[in-house]
Amino acid sequence: MALEIEHKYLVRNDGFRNLATDSIHISQGYLSREPERTVRVRIKGEKGFLTIKGKNSGAVRSEFEYEIKLDEARKMLAMCVPPILEKIRYIVPFDGHTWEVDEFLGHLTGLVTAEIELATPDESYQIPDFVGKDVTGDAAYYNSNL
Repeated sequence: MALEIEHKYLVRNDGFRNLATDSIHISQGYLSREPERTVRVRIKGEKGFLTIKGKNSGAVRSEFEYEIKLDEARKMLAMCVPPILEKIRYIVPFDGHTWEVDEFLGHLTGLVTAEIELATPDESYQIPDFVGKDVTGDAAYYNSNL
């Protein structure tokens, strides 16, 4: 089973912009938003993905992600429960880890989150200055609930 070990934070300032090495536009929607099994369709740049995630247990959950044809991703996205999320993802290397900073667009303009994915639940990491409140495990900040 594939596991995702991820911590999520609110971003408190735009200091990430000068550190970012890349950015990409993402559109994503959900075919299922049930906490036990979310099924996400995502268009990331010019690639499509289908992702199935299990229920969170703190910062850990099962995750299975598959690349799919772009035209199929577009058709599946049209089948998703509204709203479709739009965001710009910034890749921010910091102290040996990669942070993904999501700047949401549309109805979520103003919301900016930062995530770090770890190899083990007890892996240590440094928190950059732009990172604020820890919202790991706060269902209000799950993308499937936004």
